[in-house]
Amino acid sequence: MRRSGAQVGDEIWVSGVLGDAALALAHLQGRIALPENQFSACAAALHQPQPRVALGLALRGVASSAIDISDGLTGDLAHILEASGVGAEIEYARIPVSAIVREFPDQSMGRRCALSGGDDYELCFTVPAHSHDEIIRISEQLALPLSRIGCIVAGQGISDPAGNPINFEGGYDHFR
Repeated sequence: MRRSGAQVGDEIWVSGVLGDAALALAHLQGRIALPENQFSACAAALHQPQPRVALGLALRGVASSAIDISDGLTGDLAHILEASGVGAEIEYARIPVSAIVREFPDQSMGRRCALSGGDDYELCFTVPAHSHDEIIRISEQLALPLSRIGCIVAGQGISDPAGNPINFEGGYDHFR
């Protein structure tokens, strides 16, 4: 699978949950303080990510593009968009996050972790809309939550359904 196959009208999907690893890293860096039980849960995502090899294999011939979310959802999705020459519309409320991220007292920190926190190692992929049911079947077969978070649109960049740009800096930049 390549980054360059996304087409206007494709659905955007992600595996698992996003943001826990970034929240754990923020705790380790002293930028936030998590209760021990929450830190332990988030630290598992940071220190023991689950490789999505079976999902990657199942998506062959179905997904139009794919990337692992190692540098943050918005940053890695931007790689697909750039390589494919398209834009994206995503709905923040559809992004799968744990209760810890969703209920984090600093909502902007939780949002930043979900959108641009790195080290999730989940997959972000696009599929033609007619393959929606196939993705549901793959999710059930692998017992792995897969969430449709948006769609590929004409243009550039990432926006919400109202057309507001979603620009979150963060994640890991190999050239900084």
